[in-house]
Amino acid sequence: MIKEILVPNIGDFVDVEVIEILVAPGDTVQAEDSLLSVESDKASMEIPAPEAGVVKELKLQVGDKVSAGSLILLLETSGAVAAAPPVAAKQAPAPVQSVPSSPPPPAPSPAPQRMVPRPVAATPAVTLGRIDEAGFARAYASPGVRKFARELGVDIGRLAGSGRKGRIIQDDIKAFVKQVMTQGMPAAGGLQVAPLPEIDFAKWGEVESRALTKINKLTGQFLHRNWVTIPHVTQFDEADITDMEAMRKAMVAEYKPKGIGITPLVFLMKAMVRALQEYPRFNASLDASGANLVFKKYFNVGIAVDTPDGLVVPVVQGVDKKGLVDLAIELGEISAKARDKKLKPSDMQGGCITISSLGGIGGTKFTPIVNAPEVAILGVSRSRMQPVWNGKEFAPRLMLPLALSYDHRVIDGADGARFTTFLSAVLADPKVLV
Repeated sequence: MIKEILVPNIGDFVDVEVIEILVAPGDTVQAEDSLLSVESDKASMEIPAPEAGVVKELKLQVGDKVSAGSLILLLETSGAVAAAPPVAAKQAPAPVQSVPSSPPPPAPSPAPQRMVPRPVAATPAVTLGRIDEAGFARAYASPGVRKFARELGVDIGRLAGSGRKGRIIQDDIKAFVKQVMTQGMPAAGGLQVAPLPEIDFAKWGEVESRALTKINKLTGQFLHRNWVTIPHVTQFDEADITDMEAMRKAMVAEYKPKGIGITPLVFLMKAMVRALQEYPRFNASLDASGANLVFKKYFNVGIAVDTPDGLVVPVVQGVDKKGLVDLAIELGEISAKARDKKLKPSDMQGGCITISSLGGIGGTKFTPIVNAPEVAILGVSRSRMQPVWNGKEFAPRLMLPLALSYDHRVIDGADGARFTTFLSAVLADPKVLV
């Protein structure tokens, strides 16, 4: 039998808006399953099915205004007819008939207990992240769950529901919040900062607008994520590289005729491996849960390369197994690939730690941003001659400024200081690198 399912008595609610339809033609519903959600300026509620059946045809859509007696859908039932309004209690079931365009409202009947209006949630004071309203509106969830999600700042448009027919339930939201808190990372847009104002800069003079390169955009998103999700600490130090530079210049004289450039960076890479071997916590990464530390038994070093289109970080594999000359050759090749836009995704994966050297450009100090999932990055500035007290007198020594930024969830300040001290000692005695 085909039955008309009408909006029951909903108290003082008149011309309330349909904000969500929870069923579709062909769906099988049970008695008390929610059919749609309506919302007024004071409360929201769900309209349940009066009996079981199969949805044959919907008679309204999101945005329609409904009151008690409005036609919701046609339901094909297989059992006995549900209790009708009192005035029709003794009448035989009506045969299948066409649906009138404006059905007369039925006599008032008691409202189901589950349809007690719920107040609309106020704007939450604390949230996990910004909500994409379009995706939030399309998500399959009840008004109560939507209210709960808004209170916690959860964008349910990003969740997969575990309820009936994929519906999002409160447990899904709780699980998402638990995961975020376990990882210790805010959800997207977790800082909830005010958006930048739109400014017409042309009011003050001539301007030119240039689109960011793809590398600029990707790098910016990546670094912004790392900066807001990783508690950074930067340890500054200086390394005496007087002897190292003397050795490097001797090697330059030997290998320049062969077309091989020996830069200070190859010494830094080998020294970095020695430091990682001494302090293995720096050669680790947090797993996805944030509860475990994964220690790596390999030594791959990322090198930040400045290109016309932006910063890229190719990775040199197996630095511990290569000599200074081998590293110099590979570093020249990988830098050329970066500038010629020939790097593959695999060339920029698998790093253990990154070195960002600005010594060839200038500056005295800077604070590099950790290249997640790595837990540390070394920033190197321009070396300069300084008078250093050797116990008897001041002697000119070539000093290299170091800046080690690290993830404070994994590395504490004492280990950060020990790492740079050890690294400085290795650079001061380059014989241990050969």
